[in-house]
Amino acid sequence: MVVVGTEELIKVHIHTNNPGIVLEEALKIGELMKIKIDNMKEQHRHIVDDEDEKIKVNNSVKQEEKEYGIVTVAMGDGITNIFKDLGVDFVIEGGQTMNPSTQDILSAINSINAKNIFVLPNNSNIILAAEQARDLSSKNVFVVPTKSIPQGVTALVSFDYDAKPEENYETLCEVIKTVKTGQVTYAVRDTVFNDVEVKEGNKIAIANGKLIEASESLEEITIKLIDTLVDENSQLITIFYGNGITEEEAENIQSKLEEKYKNVDVTVYYGGQPLYYYLISVE
Repeated sequence: MVVVGTEELIKVHIHTNNPGIVLEEALKIGELMKIKIDNMKEQHRHIVDDEDEKIKVNNSVKQEEKEYGIVTVAMGDGITNIFKDLGVDFVIEGGQTMNPSTQDILSAINSINAKNIFVLPNNSNIILAAEQARDLSSKNVFVVPTKSIPQGVTALVSFDYDAKPEENYETLCEVIKTVKTGQVTYAVRDTVFNDVEVKEGNKIAIANGKLIEASESLEEITIKLIDTLVDENSQLITIFYGNGITEEEAENIQSKLEEKYKNVDVTVYYGGQPLYYYLISVE
């Protein structure tokens, strides 16, 4: 389940074999608007049938052009699967240390048979390449300037397939501004940055692009980072745990945060990302 929203409106994306039960439970909490239910099993059967038909006619069948297509950049099998669950057509492997090229992004755009293509770079270093790909493409392309994975997830959950492209673009550009992001990684050398002394191998916390803390304790620095991001308006903390972190470790941090912030929802997802122990979103 993915949840994003404000004090007045919450959008929920959930996979279930019993949508009726979900709706009944939701009605106990509040009023429902813009309900959209897709049969994923039927979609899968259509995909399989389409592939079989393509093989029969030697790949000569042309699919009907759809209204929207989405390209995003990610590293980690868990995050990739989350993006695909949220409707992404093409996930380009890339991130902080492996930025995709303009050609990579252009190829992804051209591979999607859609009238309007939205590109989510999810890294400030990739935005320029995405914009260059947009300018080179003959398609109608919108680059949403997402600078992190959490911003990308929030943008996707906020995407309205019934809205006009320009309306979606404006909405997504606004909604990503509400996302505070943090990363926990490690130092590769001794340094001093933003008056923070860092030793090689230290765990380091980065809040909204700025290094704020260094420590030998991974759990301690992760909770301190989240403390920095949370304020009186925060409603949701989302944690994506990376490659090498166990589910038990992530859930232990979740439990401590739930005890500390009783009025804030805390969710944990497997991200599988390299380099970063945790990617964190506070909304």
